[in-house]
Amino acid sequence: MRYLKDFPSHGNLMVQSKGIPLVPLNVNAHFHTPYSYSSFSGMEQIFEMAKDEDVKVLGINDFYVTDGYDEFAESADKNKIFPLFNIEAIALWKEMQQKGIRINDPNNPGRTYLSGKGLDYPVTLAGECKEMLESVKAESQRQMHEMIGKLNAWLQEAGVDMAFAYDDIRKRFARQLVRERHIAQALRTAVFERFESDDERKKILEKIYGKPTDVDIHKAAALENELRNNLLKAGKKAFVKEDDKAFLSVEQVKKIILNAGGIPCYPVLLDDVTGEVTEFEADKEELYQNLVAKNIYCIELIPGRNKCEILEPFVQYFYERGFVILLGTEHNAPGLIPLTPNCRGGVPLTPFLKQVNYEGACVVAAHQYLRAQGNEGYTDPDDDGKVQMYQRTYLTLLGNAVIRKWME
Repeated sequence: MRYLKDFPSHGNLMVQSKGIPLVPLNVNAHFHTPYSYSSFSGMEQIFEMAKDEDVKVLGINDFYVTDGYDEFAESADKNKIFPLFNIEAIALWKEMQQKGIRINDPNNPGRTYLSGKGLDYPVTLAGECKEMLESVKAESQRQMHEMIGKLNAWLQEAGVDMAFAYDDIRKRFARQLVRERHIAQALRTAVFERFESDDERKKILEKIYGKPTDVDIHKAAALENELRNNLLKAGKKAFVKEDDKAFLSVEQVKKIILNAGGIPCYPVLLDDVTGEVTEFEADKEELYQNLVAKNIYCIELIPGRNKCEILEPFVQYFYERGFVILLGTEHNAPGLIPLTPNCRGGVPLTPFLKQVNYEGACVVAAHQYLRAQGNEGYTDPDDDGKVQMYQRTYLTLLGNAVIRKWME
């Protein structure tokens, strides 16, 4: 397939693109695929939905893995949809954990989700960075092995004739790493395959839970969430606490992202359905200062979580301070929603939010392009990811040219 290293030089590309307006295209800069866990059945479905919804830029954002990149790149080339190569990891900010401060995990103080945007393709990790990532992945899978074992023990104790094996779950339900949601998916599938009538299924679920099910068992997403909440969450029969070895520090995750050629990006939760915001995000000025202190000049949001009236002024604050801002849908839970990012309740993005999202995608596209051509992108990996803030305007125009060229 073609890739950005075969494009014209950036000088020629800018000349060729002179006069192309910076009209925003539809962008989804953050979604997960079945290579980690996803509500999509496969890559083909993602691109079919993108074409149906006229989404022109897509950003793969799987947890810990880049195994989906090749299939993603081939589909992007075939469909003339620009690909953003991203990754996501969970770090532990121990200082904040000790203070009881929630970052961007509403339930676990100190736990910090970080994304890497615009990684090199193909991506290469070497030495210490590769070892760190492999160690965390191995620890996460050790936890899944133990969780499956505890689930099997509980099923036996409850008199339920079912047992699961890690290798079987991975082969059937996961492309790469097994996650908690895959275990719930495997259990729901087994209940439906083993028992033919709904009465039998409800009876077996009652044996598993020790109480009746509260959901419509034909709604897969609701049933899988119920299985997780009743069996796999803290205090439940198959719960396994994550060891600190399952987490890197924020600095270590940043180092991996930079080593892979990417842009460190902080995923913002902002307001939940009750209007609550985590302690770390409650004061946007303090959040800004904390991110700048970490040399993080890129944020992303999943607007479906947020009220537009809260989201837009928040985004404007960071946009005016030179940040790169991206929006996505995540698709990291059962149940298929549109690929087009919308605010909570399906409220469409405002023109400002669409423009900012597209400009952010342009900066990442330009970064990928410059890196592929052997040049420095938005971040300096040799200087802790520092950026030249004034570059954002130029990179936005360059990225617009790159994206339009890709679509030819």
